[in-house]
Amino acid sequence: MIKRTLYFGNPAYLSVRLAQLEIRLPQVENNDTLPDTFKESVVRRVPIEDVGVVVLDNKQITISQGALSALLDNNVAVISCDDHRMPSGLMLPLAGNTTQSERFRHQIEASLPLKKQLWQQTIQAKILNQSSVLSRCRKMKCGNMEAWAKQVKSGDADNLEGRAAAFYWQNLFGEVDGFRRDREGVAPNNLLNYGYAILRAVVARALVGSGLLPTLGIHHHNRYNAYCLADDIMEPYRPYVDELVAEMVDSGMDISTLTTEVKSKLLSIPVLDVVINGRRSPLMIGVGMTTASLYKCYSGEIRKISYPTME
Repeated sequence: MIKRTLYFGNPAYLSVRLAQLEIRLPQVENNDTLPDTFKESVVRRVPIEDVGVVVLDNKQITISQGALSALLDNNVAVISCDDHRMPSGLMLPLAGNTTQSERFRHQIEASLPLKKQLWQQTIQAKILNQSSVLSRCRKMKCGNMEAWAKQVKSGDADNLEGRAAAFYWQNLFGEVDGFRRDREGVAPNNLLNYGYAILRAVVARALVGSGLLPTLGIHHHNRYNAYCLADDIMEPYRPYVDELVAEMVDSGMDISTLTTEVKSKLLSIPVLDVVINGRRSPLMIGVGMTTASLYKCYSGEIRKISYPTME
């Protein structure tokens, strides 16, 4: 079943009642001129089992401990946004699988050669998907990127990821004045940052659901990064965000700020179509297939991660 992404951009009271997330509006609750029957009629309830991601994007949101506990018990990723309305925090359950300790052990004991092979597969998939984005959005023939993908060695020792990235960004948003991929750069960097934050939460949630530690990466090892493995596994999925952002830029919509319309489109990321092993599914389901295959690589059952391919 496709899990829902809930976005809260206005003041709200969030609590739990009968296994449902209850949503009340303070501007309605605190208005003494409104009848109680009307106040009750605008209360919304969403089954928590249907939720995958919750985005809290307003300083006047109040969420109960019971609601947080219920969300985490159902492996929901809870994202908190900062003063600039950008995702700044992520809350996940500590345990998301019945064989947690065994899975942790397989992950921790993974050999360096295995990690390098997994990173090779990751970068190959990323470059091929980037090539597909340029083909679909810019009508480019990218034989060079396809060649680079084939040349990626174990651990990407030659940093072909960096070479491909330079070519990719130059051509994807080459017509945007002053653009270069930088978190603090000109638009559409703001859209990319927001989209990647949503994607990161989806991947981290799936990793926990597969019984893996999001902190322990196969390539990223930043001591201050709590989601190194999520940053690794999301790499081949980034081009899906890039393509969505490119379509928004090409449509002529205002991308200078993260308007409600812009965020609405970016919050569709979990339900974007992906293809894995010839099967089409929503991105959130596909990510779960990827993380499940990653665990099987750690346990020695298989040797290849199931990553999406862009048709």
